[in-house]
Amino acid sequence: MLLVIDVGNTQTVVGLYDSGDRSHQLLDHWRLATRAEYTSDELSLQLRHLLETRDLDLATDVRGVAVSSGVPSITFELRRLCERYLEVEPVVLGAGVRTGMPVLYDNPKEVGADRIANAVGAYDLYGGPTIVVDFGTATTFDVISEKGEYLGGAIVPGIEISMDALFGRAAALRRVELVEPRSVIGKTTVESIQSGAVYGYSALVDGMCARIEAVIGEATVIATGGLAGLIAPVASSIEHEEPWLTLHGLRLIWEKNQDHD
Repeated sequence: MLLVIDVGNTQTVVGLYDSGDRSHQLLDHWRLATRAEYTSDELSLQLRHLLETRDLDLATDVRGVAVSSGVPSITFELRRLCERYLEVEPVVLGAGVRTGMPVLYDNPKEVGADRIANAVGAYDLYGGPTIVVDFGTATTFDVISEKGEYLGGAIVPGIEISMDALFGRAAALRRVELVEPRSVIGKTTVESIQSGAVYGYSALVDGMCARIEAVIGEATVIATGGLAGLIAPVASSIEHEEPWLTLHGLRLIWEKNQDHD
């Protein structure tokens, strides 16, 4: 079995694949809160419990691990986990890892690992030119050329941290559930906040994609990330929702870094 692990600042997503299956079918997936203070032992316990739900054993059934991480402490502990419990060398997306995709950033090392995984997965599924909109802690736009090059993108504050800032700075406003309201014109304070979050961010996405397409031409727009399901249905520019795109990209990158005789 192959474990692919995408460590974000807020959430960690774990995916399970059959490492010998070329169909790339995702067998199972789990979304966990990221805890930067976790040790390799605590992480191993978490993974062990997850795999037990599939009647699998961490030590004997896992033959490969691929990681994209934006949290250095967790990256370090995952390496220790693989060394101590699995005796496998993980593919940790970063410098020196083969991705099959040229990165046309001024400094390629600055590009987040999850953004590269998204780009690789998106190009495999839909070709190019492609725009990936990832709704995570930040909302990121990643642009892939027709030839499969990572061109760059844009980063804006994510929906949840924008809401946190609003509630933290406006004493009269209280936290609300992030759902689509009855109308774009809110009739209550709760609905007004929901309208701004849902329709405001969808307008942001549509406007950014239009500006990007003015540069690269018509592109396929793909949404991913934890809040993609909230915005994708109301953003006119989004054509496909791929909630596990990062995991798919990690699986492909893992394969590219195996020695095939």
